[in-house]
Amino acid sequence: MSEIAKTPKPPYYSVIFTSIRVEGEENSYNEMAQRMAELSAQQKGFLGMEHARSEGLGITICYWETLEAIADWRENVEHKIAQIKGYETFYKTFATRICRVERDNVFERE
Repeated sequence: MSEIAKTPKPPYYSVIFTSIRVEGEENSYNEMAQRMAELSAQQKGFLGMEHARSEGLGITICYWETLEAIADWRENVEHKIAQIKGYETFYKTFATRICRVERDNVFERE
């Protein structure tokens, strides 16, 4: 994911997941993260995703049509399993924030 998500005219919602991972488990984490990206993109109401990671801090932003779509994703069985794995193995700390996007401004050079 190396591009800015193409989202519709607001309002819509974003889930901002900020994390610091523990050392190790790189391969299994990357596999899980890729699977969650693929799976979330298949969910009703999914609009797009952006991701950035520095040496320690990772930020993933998922865009959704509605709060109900976010709730459905949170309860997805495979996503629940990944959440448990995150608590037990992958994350030192994380924060999840849900926001309503009221306005956006996207610049794109021709």
